[in-house]
Amino acid sequence: MPLISPEEYESLSPAQAIELQNQLREQIQIGPLEKPIQTIAGADISFNKYEDTVYAGIIVLSFPDLQEVAKATVISKTTFPYIPGLLSFREIPSLLKAWNLLSVKPDLMVLDGQGIAHPRRLGIATHFGLVTGTPALGCAKSLLIGKFETLPEAAGSTSLLYDKDEVIGAALRTKFKVNPVFISPGHKINLEQSLEIMKQCNSGYRIPEPTRRAHLLVNQIRTQNMGDKRSTQLDLFG
Repeated sequence: MPLISPEEYESLSPAQAIELQNQLREQIQIGPLEKPIQTIAGADISFNKYEDTVYAGIIVLSFPDLQEVAKATVISKTTFPYIPGLLSFREIPSLLKAWNLLSVKPDLMVLDGQGIAHPRRLGIATHFGLVTGTPALGCAKSLLIGKFETLPEAAGSTSLLYDKDEVIGAALRTKFKVNPVFISPGHKINLEQSLEIMKQCNSGYRIPEPTRRAHLLVNQIRTQNMGDKRSTQLDLFG
């Protein structure tokens, strides 16, 4: 369990957030799933680093056929600063609000970001998994930490991601000659299963389907919200 509630994250200094990450690190469980999954969810966040509005979304899909089961979105505010390595402190409170709105809780969460492929092993997927007690993995579009060998060009190719001598994830090429995504277990799942499940979620795009659909969802609510604001301005000043 978290040492403080996510509602208190706004009050933390960056140094206190790092200390909390180091304490939460001791609770991480990396191992095989306890049961086969029937539902899988993608989660994503959209925000401007210079603004305090956060658009959060979670979409639950059946597995392995990837049909929509449930979804939830939240628009909220944050004052926690934009600091690489500490982004989960901006994102977790909003994602938890969306999580609490879901009519169906998934067997596995896929978050747009890192799991243990993080300097303190506490990327957004690990953090979210710990807070909710749910199996979670990270599917990131960019590398935060670690090194990997050059991948073959074929879709489905993988290369282990190392931080010194420790395996912390893997690069996965989802399309021929397209830049890989970076998969790392977050909590209550291992790397082998994380990779296999993400391969099963490949629908021909660079981004596996759970986080691709979550990305579309949060961009939709962000666009709608900006459109609503513009309509209000036109009504007031047009």
